[in-house]
Amino acid sequence: MNKNDLEKFKNKLLEEKKLLEGELEGIGKKDKASVGGWDATGGTIEIDPADENEVADKLEEIDENSGIVGNLENQLNEVTAALDRIEKGTYGICEKTGVPIEKERLEANPSARFSIKQNK
Repeated sequence: MNKNDLEKFKNKLLEEKKLLEGELEGIGKKDKASVGGWDATGGTIEIDPADENEVADKLEEIDENSGIVGNLENQLNEVTAALDRIEKGTYGICEKTGVPIEKERLEANPSARFSIKQNK
C-alpha cells in the first residue's frame, strides 16, 4: 500500500472515529473505570424521582440506549485498532493469512481486519 492510500484511509478512519464519538456522547458518557468504555444515559432531561412514570420512561430509554452504545463502542474500538495498525505498519494486512487486504474492501470498510479471500 502506498503512502497516499495509507493517508487516505487514516483520514477516513479519523473522520469515522469523530462521528462515532459524537453519536456516543449523545446517548452515553465515558466510563472512567475502563479505557474506551462508555455507559448509556437517558439524556439530559431532568425528571421528578417521585413520578413513577417518568422514572420508568427514563429507565426504558437507558436500556434502549445501552444496546446502541454497545454497538457504537464496538465500532469505535475497531476504528481505534485500525488506527493503531497504521501506526505499527501492519494496516491492510489480513490478520488470518498475512496477505494484503483488498483495496476495495478497505474502501468499503477501512477498519477491516481480514481479507475477503481469507477462506479460499
